[in-house]
Amino acid sequence: MNNPLFDALFAPHEGSARPFLVLPDDSPVTYGDFFDLSGRVANALFRLGLQPGDRLAVVAPKSPMSLALYAGAVRAGVVLLPLNIAYTAAELSYFLANSGAGAVVVEPSRAAELAPIAAETGARLLTLDAGGKGTMTEAVAAEGSAFAMVPRADDDLAALMYTSGTTGRSKGAMLTHANLLSNARVLAEAWRFTSDDVLLHALPVFHTHGLFVATNVALVAGASMILLPRFDVDDVLRWLPQATTMMGVPTYYTRLLADPRFDRSVTANMRLFTSGSAPLLAETHRRFEARTGHRILERYGMTETNMNTSNPYDGERRPGTVGPPLPGVVLRVVDPKTGDPLPAGETGMIEVRGPNVFKGYWQMPERTAAEFRPDGFFITGDLGFIDGDGYVTIVGRAKDLVISGGLNVYPKEIETVLDEMPGVAESAVIGVPHPDFGEAVVAVLARDGTTEPDIAAIERAAARRLAPFKRPKAWFVVDALPRNTMGKVQKNRLRDRFGDIFSAKAR
Repeated sequence: MNNPLFDALFAPHEGSARPFLVLPDDSPVTYGDFFDLSGRVANALFRLGLQPGDRLAVVAPKSPMSLALYAGAVRAGVVLLPLNIAYTAAELSYFLANSGAGAVVVEPSRAAELAPIAAETGARLLTLDAGGKGTMTEAVAAEGSAFAMVPRADDDLAALMYTSGTTGRSKGAMLTHANLLSNARVLAEAWRFTSDDVLLHALPVFHTHGLFVATNVALVAGASMILLPRFDVDDVLRWLPQATTMMGVPTYYTRLLADPRFDRSVTANMRLFTSGSAPLLAETHRRFEARTGHRILERYGMTETNMNTSNPYDGERRPGTVGPPLPGVVLRVVDPKTGDPLPAGETGMIEVRGPNVFKGYWQMPERTAAEFRPDGFFITGDLGFIDGDGYVTIVGRAKDLVISGGLNVYPKEIETVLDEMPGVAESAVIGVPHPDFGEAVVAVLARDGTTEPDIAAIERAAARRLAPFKRPKAWFVVDALPRNTMGKVQKNRLRDRFGDIFSAKAR
């Protein structure tokens, strides 16, 4: 009997006294204790009536117990459904109904609010707080640690991860045991993880980055994790000297760079910083190296695929790129209309194929069929190009492409120019309706706090570097760009805010 994820991630650590988690109070959770806890969780899930293939929704704060829910679900053959704790009741109602979750674990303060939704969708409601207490913990504590592992096949579902849903209803990406395990093994090898590593874990665990990249890589390598409840500069600075690796989003690194305490002495024990989930500015990359001597390793992944590419551990880590495809992943750039492959250097749609690519969208066979090519390539929706050395550069999402006067405008190209301007911390370029051009290029600049952006000077500088059809036709300055919990700029919110600028002028 096999259970791919359990056999590779959890079974090797049974009885081990090595630390798996180090908690903020400096107390450890050994691998052996965590293994026993996962058995109790698996027993509790069966006691709650969950059978192999059933879905367990988790909308609870990060804690050792929330990680144990993942481990226990794997052992029990239950499909994990991690959900952002910031979701509203209306959003959660959709996820629970669409997934058919058999149980949902929520923060105690939201139990009364979500009880009617759980009752309506038929999900058992349990609670779990940031300290690991709640009715879920009580149910687990009543169980024994011995559990007969449930057999699973490579193609069986391990998790259901809903996409952000910025353009319509969220889609549930079906991730199999083979998807998650293949990616964990490839990343552990590519990033040279061993049992000597200590990963500083400040990411949320409702997202693939914190759960299926960080945690799975640590587990497959037998590494330890410093489990912080959230990213906090003071906490990270306190723990970095005891860590060897850190995975983060660009916001983490910009906030660290804003603190004068962050220097080479703090990072002296570190061997690797990685960044993902949102584009890392080339300027941030250069400033980080100048401050610490470390070159951040940027990579590229998606909810549907986990990681697809990575800058090399040994070799050139190029700012602005996400590196070559990972071993086992085939990546190509094609003409979005014809599907024909494009030569190096030409921008088009990125498509990927490999053992990391998901099974399809939950209960959406037509949508699944529409987003896969007949030869098995998944159409990512990301635009980019591959240079002559095989490095991939992402220029944006297809939905963010601006077509102005019939000409394609790639926001990333313009943002790269604007990000260099005095007073600009970062920029976002969007397309909005225009009565003459169809769409017009609009630039939204975030202040950097040093000086107010001089729009006239920026326009003159942009005119020297950008063709006329690429130049913004309207400019806005804001204190900060709107972001989601993983640091991605929410351009849909900017389009909602500024989308009627030209129609308003026409009136």
